[in-house]
Amino acid sequence: MAGAPAPGRSGEAAARAARIRRNWLLATPALLLLLLAASGPLLVVVVYSVLEPAEYSGVVWELSGEGWFRVLFHRDIFDETVGLADAHLTIFWRSASISLLTTIITLLLGFPTAYFIATRPPRQRTLWLFLVTIPFWTNLLIRTFAIMEVVRNQGILNSWAMAAGIIEAPIQILYTDTAVLIGMVYVYLPLMVLPLYAAMERLDFRLVEAAYDLYASRWRVLTRVIVPLVKPGIVAGSILVFIPSLGAYVTPRVLGGGKNMMISNLIELQFGEGRNWPLGAALSMTLLAFVMLALLFYVRNMSRLERRG
Repeated sequence: MAGAPAPGRSGEAAARAARIRRNWLLATPALLLLLLAASGPLLVVVVYSVLEPAEYSGVVWELSGEGWFRVLFHRDIFDETVGLADAHLTIFWRSASISLLTTIITLLLGFPTAYFIATRPPRQRTLWLFLVTIPFWTNLLIRTFAIMEVVRNQGILNSWAMAAGIIEAPIQILYTDTAVLIGMVYVYLPLMVLPLYAAMERLDFRLVEAAYDLYASRWRVLTRVIVPLVKPGIVAGSILVFIPSLGAYVTPRVLGGGKNMMISNLIELQFGEGRNWPLGAALSMTLLAFVMLALLFYVRNMSRLERRG
């Protein structure tokens, strides 16, 4: 009869539907695990952020926006006047500025490192990459304590500078923002080098040679040929450094001495000594919002680069 589906096609459709159902059934355990292990805790934090704080930690199951209000504002304990939470804003600024400086410094150090590795003979590149990834074999806390031994008053840096006659007395570096910055650059530098190397390894160096043949200076070759071609690696490395730097906890805690806090340290303080779980949850969601904005920036830039490519 005209218009009736062919038996072969209906059989193919039924087989395709059965295959789709089987795939969903096989993926169900993984989806449930993802829901419970990732979305579940996040949902708990969201709920806690809109509840009342209990007197001795915990929450009272009454809806309140006080946690979100105290992220940026505070009330005077005597006359209930509202003002900006200067301490929180200072910590937000310190977190953003140190994370941005960490990203910039790791880029300045990682770019020539990745270029050096990419221009080595293929047999040598594996060795150099091996040396770059060695720090990942060591626990983060141990690496942070190693930096502490370098920057403390009787550490390697001050001892070397005094022996060289550069300074007469030790410089206080430990427990400052400078110490935190040094530690974070050391910790996250490999995360910048590896994406840059991956981009430079695919770079056609004949274009660089052609630019030199056309009498381009080294600066123009760098800015007009190399950087545009490895821009995806620059963006990826910057995101890989900036996001964990923004949420860093161990390095600021150890090298900052508890005085130079970042957002993660402030969150831990609210769930611990501060006993204000709704505020800690609201701060956690604020940090998540910053991370999502950074990821959105990365996705938009990568999409733009792919369209141009």
